[in-house]
Amino acid sequence: MSEITPELVRHLGVLARIQLDDDEVQRLTGQLSVIVDNIAKVSEVATPDVPATSHPIPLENVFRPDVVGDMLTVEQVLQNAPDAAESRFRVTAILGEEQ
Repeated sequence: MSEITPELVRHLGVLARIQLDDDEVQRLTGQLSVIVDNIAKVSEVATPDVPATSHPIPLENVFRPDVVGDMLTVEQVLQNAPDAAESRFRVTAILGEEQ
């Protein structure tokens, strides 16, 4: 059995700045105890000869090949821009002077 106590749950609530009533403290004490016990069981099973995995199913890249296609010219890109200068989009500043 884990050592999750109502006092520990209240302390965690204070650290997380969450106001917990007595019913929530009792409920969370039980739930956190179950979680900690399950983690302890998994730790008992884990052995050094079993390689760690990040995902149970091998992942594979499913993206299409990156092939260069037809590209727009600068004039085509900027033709509908509300404002442009020196072959670039011109937008209003969004950062303050301090940055």
